[in-house]
Amino acid sequence: MKERVQKIIAQSGLCSRRMAENLILQGKVTINGRKATIGAHADPTRDHICVDGKPLHGKEQKRYLMLYKPRGFVTTMKDERGRKNVSQLVKKCNCRVYPVGRLDVDSEGLLIMTNDGELTQRLTHPSHEVTKTYAVTIRGNLENIPKLSEPMDIDGYTIRPADVFIMNQKENQARLQIRIHEGRNRQIRKMCEQCGFSVHRLKRISVGKLDLDSSLAVGKWRDLTQNEISYLRSL
Repeated sequence: MKERVQKIIAQSGLCSRRMAENLILQGKVTINGRKATIGAHADPTRDHICVDGKPLHGKEQKRYLMLYKPRGFVTTMKDERGRKNVSQLVKKCNCRVYPVGRLDVDSEGLLIMTNDGELTQRLTHPSHEVTKTYAVTIRGNLENIPKLSEPMDIDGYTIRPADVFIMNQKENQARLQIRIHEGRNRQIRKMCEQCGFSVHRLKRISVGKLDLDSSLAVGKWRDLTQNEISYLRSL
């Protein structure tokens, strides 16, 4: 049965549908030797589809992992600067999986990794606004904490107000729980900077209702349960 070629590529686990569309626009996808176009259809059982000159493999078994990303690792599959990356932490899963969204190099916590391109696109697309919760240790003038839950401009974009809860505080240091509904680049760090705070620890503890497994050691991973997978698909 014929399907859109970007959907076929995403289903193969190579990348998300959005990334597949970019590859098509860059002329890196061919169908039976001819360059594909956006909206082109193909039959994966009959047509010869290549990406960057390499044949596209058929559907592979989908894997869904929860990784406790440590600080000091970049959220990429490889790094041009030779830094440690999250792919090195999941080698033993014997399957090529990709991170869903990002955690910056100085942050830690829950990172979902999968080869399900369709799910990746849904979870990372701005229109879905999947809620993410972080434990954040800050230093500065604690009287400014209420400002963190106010609307503010980040890189020319007005972010939605965050939900901020004070877990404990002393002198000029506080541990907060911050829940955001968007995922702008380094959003929480930039929010804190605007309010005059320095961030000393930032840990993602949940994505939606999926919580970081308390039994999971830093740098370790486990497969998601079927209930957890079904929940993510429902978001």
